[in-house]
Amino acid sequence: MIIRIVKMTFREEEVAPFLAKLATRQDRIRAFEGCSYLQVLQDKQHPNIIFSHSYWIDEAALNKYRNSAFFKETWKFTKPKFSAPAEAWSLQNLTELK
Repeated sequence: MIIRIVKMTFREEEVAPFLAKLATRQDRIRAFEGCSYLQVLQDKQHPNIIFSHSYWIDEAALNKYRNSAFFKETWKFTKPKFSAPAEAWSLQNLTELK
């Protein structure tokens, strides 16, 4: 499994338009083949910083999504709204504390 975290820093006036667009697309992202979890988080002190947190069955599934027309369309809308380049991490779980 791949855990993907993407940090997106938006211009303040672009947060609401991004979240509105996300609301219309989040179900399709979550239903994309290979995605088993999707969460969107907002920084408490800096509300223009948004994170996506998702689980993918493997690297191939994540890459299939990233290379899809749907992702490219979404990214084309989203990227111009940033005030800083996006940062992304693909992680693996080492242990879970209970």
